[in-house]
Amino acid sequence: MTKERKPNKEYLDLVHDSMPKTKHVSTSLKAFLVGGLICVIGQGFADLLMLANLDLIQAKTFATVLLVLITAILTGVGVYDKIGLFGGAGSLVPITGFANSVVAPAMEHRHEGIILGLCSNIFKMAGPVIVIGTIISVIVGLVALIFPTLFAV
Repeated sequence: MTKERKPNKEYLDLVHDSMPKTKHVSTSLKAFLVGGLICVIGQGFADLLMLANLDLIQAKTFATVLLVLITAILTGVGVYDKIGLFGGAGSLVPITGFANSVVAPAMEHRHEGIILGLCSNIFKMAGPVIVIGTIISVIVGLVALIFPTLFAV
């Protein structure tokens, strides 16, 4: 039988005292502002594209592609990391966070060459998300095929 050890109270007190205090209100406000600004920019793209005679679905799709492209470029030149440091989760939640998670590992390993650096590391962080998303979409599709009344509008 193994006996569970209780953490040393003095050690826990030392850890608690030495940990930096989290500023929940300011970090939440920054995340809200950055995430909101990203969404406003995306909506602005969609509105401009609809003024250019694209329909709503085309405009939203193209606006999403523009956000991903801009994020990839900003990640490549090191700007999006600064946005992420300031905005925290606000920069990760929109689709721009996904684009950043694809480009950042590739940029980190670019010195290893195109094949071993960029290509082998590009989906290091985003790969599991893509796999799980694909599996879940197949499951939902099968459920919708078997039980069409569940998804009737």
